Amino acid sequence: MVYSIKLFNFAELLEIKPIFLSTDAESVAITTTEINRAGLILSGFMEHNNPDRVQVCGKAEMAYIQSLDNESSKDAMEHLFAMKPPAVVITTSLEPTAIVLEYAAKYDVSIYSSDESTSNFIAEAISHLSTELAPRITRHGVLVEVYGEGVLILGDSGIGKSETAIELVKRGHRLIADDAVELRKVSGRTIVGTSPENIRHYIELRGIGIINVRQIFGMGSVNISEKVNLVITLELWDPDKNYAKLGNEEELYDILGVKIPTITLPVKPGRNLAVIIEVAAMTNRQKSLGYDAAKELLDQLELSLHTPLDWNG
Repeated sequence: MVYSIKLFNFAELLEIKPIFLSTDAESVAITTTEINRAGLILSGFMEHNNPDRVQVCGKAEMAYIQSLDNESSKDAMEHLFAMKPPAVVITTSLEPTAIVLEYAAKYDVSIYSSDESTSNFIAEAISHLSTELAPRITRHGVLVEVYGEGVLILGDSGIGKSETAIELVKRGHRLIADDAVELRKVSGRTIVGTSPENIRHYIELRGIGIINVRQIFGMGSVNISEKVNLVITLELWDPDKNYAKLGNEEELYDILGVKIPTITLPVKPGRNLAVIIEVAAMTNRQKSLGYDAAKELLDQLELSLHTPLDWNG
């Protein structure tokens, strides 16, 4: 599935100002995360150019246009605007020349202005587009930020995901999404989770109903999105199942081809899941920074990393 973002929404995200709007500006959509500097196109080199890209003109491009004679500048504008890009953005608060405006009107292509430098604008634009156009799936679960770690909590309906999330919020952590978590692959190694806008900040507690976490606990209790660093699956305690006691066996959860560390937490009366998830988040961060307590202990005991160890003897 190909995702897109409306040009007007793109302009709002990047805080760029319209100089000239095409007659179809409201319906123009951007479908690629790639941004193109227009220098080679202005010179007439069109190979490998994608007309779906937003074209950017910075100081170098605008100086080049102004250096051309009348006929050459017309040729350059023909190359740039005839391919009908979604928009042309002029950075560094530079003003378009008369011929730029003439050809924008001729081919009905929107022009925007940015106060940012060319490099900063392109970096910010790619970052926003990578999120907005990313492949995505929706999972039934809860996403919370615990000590800076994005923790995706999964499990059967009624297992206690939302109740655990509320306890974590009370302990100073932040809710990202409840019930429906939208997961986006923003790079080959990164999954970012968010909530559908119409249910953002709301959570359902059985016996109480729907509550607004932001209204009850304040702005610091919620966030819009967060990278997923750890997946925790809650399941009812199975006395016949041998749950890991050492934590030396890493398991991975696949989300859109990205492998994320995962653990399974058995649920039974007396277990404080919020505290356990806090410890799991801190442990996961330690591992990402190169420290593994299980490996350290095994090294001290001169045992193999895969040696089973039962604290109960």
